[in-house]
Amino acid sequence: MATLDIFNDDAFAVSALTQTITDIPRTPTKLGDMGLFNQYGIPSLTMMIERQGASLKLVPTAPRGGVREPVSLGRRNLIPIAASHLPQSASVLADEVQGIRAFGSETEVEAVTPLVKRKLALMKGNLDLTLEYHRVGALKGLVLDADGSSVILNVYDTFGMTQEVQFFNVATAASGADVKAASRSLKRKIQAKLGGRSMSGIRAIVSEGFFDKLTGNNDLKEAWKLWQNGQYSRELQDEESFTFAGVNYTVYSGGVGNTDFIPDGKGYAFPVGVPNMFQQAFAPADYMETVNTNGLPYYAKQELMKFNKGVEMESQSNPITFNALPELVIELNVAAS
Repeated sequence: MATLDIFNDDAFAVSALTQTITDIPRTPTKLGDMGLFNQYGIPSLTMMIERQGASLKLVPTAPRGGVREPVSLGRRNLIPIAASHLPQSASVLADEVQGIRAFGSETEVEAVTPLVKRKLALMKGNLDLTLEYHRVGALKGLVLDADGSSVILNVYDTFGMTQEVQFFNVATAASGADVKAASRSLKRKIQAKLGGRSMSGIRAIVSEGFFDKLTGNNDLKEAWKLWQNGQYSRELQDEESFTFAGVNYTVYSGGVGNTDFIPDGKGYAFPVGVPNMFQQAFAPADYMETVNTNGLPYYAKQELMKFNKGVEMESQSNPITFNALPELVIELNVAAS
């Protein structure tokens, strides 16, 4: 019969548990699935955001006397940004392990591992949802904590910017909106802010309400009808994506509870194909084993409870989620200006 002593096995070490939680399939999340964010690990807990010309960049910390980050001459505005610490815990109690015993060629470790993996999967699902929440926040320019009000990073306030808004005037079907002109204006605004950078297109991530009002507008219904009729000749048939006047409008569905990540009637447009525009760095966990190592997206560890009553497990992620070119994101609104 299995006992808690099995948790001293290497199968439940930090490296093994971290690899296990990494291997668990990720919760479907739109921005994460799009591969929009450049993800990488850093060996420090803080990075510097530096404003240089028309762009922002992340500056890694370095030891005193170490290699310095080269910058061009001119005014510098450096702001330290600490990684968000996202820990959570679960437990495997003695009573849960008591009924598990080896069978056939199966070892006690192999018998308990599925139980541990199920709990890690629940924790990873929470982390995946939170990381997506941070990615959406970076797209909007405002990364919030889980309470929906505490600010982790407001790029526009930090650097004295004002986010530009493109109004579409499609709140009602008979509004007489010129959606083509609005899309063309949106595209030109982004092109003007690129500063010589190239792009492969423009994508607008919009709420369900924005998409429905856009495609339901009287002046756009014929274009939407023609787009729908051509779906069968396209490999990907998606009723929640529509390209018009050079802008791809894609619905973002999802949120937590009654709160959608993209507010109703709004959207956010940005250029596609701009290298390193969206960043998500990961700092190392606060464990002795991970000090000064490049951070990973997920960590997991376990230790015995007091009086040997069970094993407590922890998982965590330590992200810095950021848009390096916030001026290239334009907010969309169904209302008239």
